[in-house]
Amino acid sequence: MKYQVGDEIIVLHSNEEGRVVEIMNDKMVMIEVRGVKFPAYMDQIDFPYFLRFSKKKVVEEKKPEHRVYIDQLPKEKPKPNEIKVADGVWLSFVPKFSLDDFNDEVVDLLKIHLVNKTPQALKFTYLQQFAGRTDFELVNEVAAFHDFYLHDIPFESVNDAPSFSFDFSLSDPDKKKAPHFEASLKLKPRQVFRRIEEMKDNNEPTISYQLFTEYPDKTHEPYFELGSLAAKGYKIYDASKARQHLEPARTVVDLHIEKLSNNWERMSNLEILAQQLSEFNKWYDLAVAHKQPSLIVIHGVGTGKLKDEIHDILKTKREVKTFINQYDPRFGYGATEILFNV
Repeated sequence: MKYQVGDEIIVLHSNEEGRVVEIMNDKMVMIEVRGVKFPAYMDQIDFPYFLRFSKKKVVEEKKPEHRVYIDQLPKEKPKPNEIKVADGVWLSFVPKFSLDDFNDEVVDLLKIHLVNKTPQALKFTYLQQFAGRTDFELVNEVAAFHDFYLHDIPFESVNDAPSFSFDFSLSDPDKKKAPHFEASLKLKPRQVFRRIEEMKDNNEPTISYQLFTEYPDKTHEPYFELGSLAAKGYKIYDASKARQHLEPARTVVDLHIEKLSNNWERMSNLEILAQQLSEFNKWYDLAVAHKQPSLIVIHGVGTGKLKDEIHDILKTKREVKTFINQYDPRFGYGATEILFNV
């Protein structure tokens, strides 16, 4: 649920501020504005933080989206850290302020830097997304005890749940170290608002989040003497032929609970959702193991809870190229098609 009772909000069509006093259902809340309570749809309200930080006029016209491409970014030379104390790898945000018509400070954008406070140079693949949609990608390298400028994001876009994902590897491979290491960060609007206030109060230049402290060592898979196991009657399979021993995959999976359980009427909503997600994970894993190009999941319409849970899971899966929930003559709007990277 995006909002909670007591959250401050702003009414989008009037720019009036108020607060949430009751959660009515998944789509509507009861809000109070200037002592008057009335219901509102969630897409008619928003958090007020960005209006406070970035609004320069009482009514500011919405500017057309301006996309910045990698070849348009200003080139900045990597800067070494002055004090070489190993303290992990950080993602640092530098707010750029300006003055509005009332001479108040507002935040225009956030400059993003990757800060390497380790003695190893690191290669990295960087992916930045808004609400699951890729907005920026970069493959590069950051030297030991250096900062690397990545790019800028408009401050108002923090409301679109930005996420920052990295796949690190050592520039000079070490047999004792992991071949690669993944780290990610997802920002929440309220969290960013609070951190900027603390940064200003403490007179600090940036807000930073640690991605990891030390590059991890290589993990060693346990070795098993398979000959003795086979002699005791255990079945030993060739890993290259593992798919031959898997259950066949499906191209269409129906998650309606009446198709999964005969006793579903005795189950609570939480138990029903848990069984549906368990079934989804099973057929998703089989589709990936069998290298299927796609999978259709029938989740129905209903309240949308099952669909939202599945979509949140798919946003974290590296195997997923994209997923689509649109009208289909067979399922209406009650199915999602998943396309895999094969």
